[in-house]
Amino acid sequence: MIDGPLQFLLLTGACLSLIGLGLSGVMVSRAQAENEKRARRLEAILSPHMRTTQIELSAFAVAEERGPRDFSAILAAIFGFKPERAALYPAKWYIILTGTFLVAIVGRYAASEILGLLSWAALPIGWVVVSRMFFNRVENKRRALLLWQFPDALAMIVRSIRVGVPVIDAVRNVSLAAPSPTAGEFNRLVDRIGVGTPLDEAVTDLAVRTGLAEYRFFATALSLQTQTGGTLSETLENLADVIRKRAALKARGHAMTAEARTSSAILAVLPLLTGVMLYMLNPGYMMLLFTDPTGKLFFSIAVISLILGMVTIRAIIKSVLP
Repeated sequence: MIDGPLQFLLLTGACLSLIGLGLSGVMVSRAQAENEKRARRLEAILSPHMRTTQIELSAFAVAEERGPRDFSAILAAIFGFKPERAALYPAKWYIILTGTFLVAIVGRYAASEILGLLSWAALPIGWVVVSRMFFNRVENKRRALLLWQFPDALAMIVRSIRVGVPVIDAVRNVSLAAPSPTAGEFNRLVDRIGVGTPLDEAVTDLAVRTGLAEYRFFATALSLQTQTGGTLSETLENLADVIRKRAALKARGHAMTAEARTSSAILAVLPLLTGVMLYMLNPGYMMLLFTDPTGKLFFSIAVISLILGMVTIRAIIKSVLP
């Protein structure tokens, strides 16, 4: 038990501590209120005499689709087809979709013995998957080529700017001297600038159209330069150096996975070559895979296993690439 005088001292100390904490809180809140009041007064006095620049980084903004889309646009999005880039595909869109439909038919036939009537229900799904794979492959190949050529295009712009050429003329030089597809993208950029579109807006559209982060950095650098000024040549030179290092790292990754990619290609082609050779030697033996129910079942299992193996190997290779 605590005696009376000690208990009184402890209670007195606690009360004094609470009073001190309360006074400290009041003093701190008053000081904060005074600082905020002083800051508002300074802002009200100085704001009419200060020049402020609002910097917009619109190249990194995600464009929101406005308004409902029609049925054809929805179908194009489902199949992975982009109508605005129809000229970039190797053939007309209906020819590509016809070819992917034939591939889906072959896949349905291969899976018919396993899925039965469900293979017809899986046919449209396979058609969509094959079409999206084809269009995505074309897009990725074009983007890789754009990324590989972009450092040289930036170097051309930097050299032009350092000798006193305006930015728009430097961009025009890239559209004339760069290889395809970089020349085509910069040519569209020059055309947009020629009809009155501001430079920062036209470059932002270029970045969105290509879908590359490096072009977005380029658009941001030009937007900042047009809004705030600065040494554009040094910024673009540093950007070109970073892109070259990234491209070299990616090429090194592809070189390190070349053995695995070659092995997957050989494993994919070897069963086809073996089947053709066996058919030439003994057609009746190979036709059992297409006429006998058990042969059809084994053929379906073999095709599905081959496809799953190729997809797995490709996924593993892509996961280790930078």
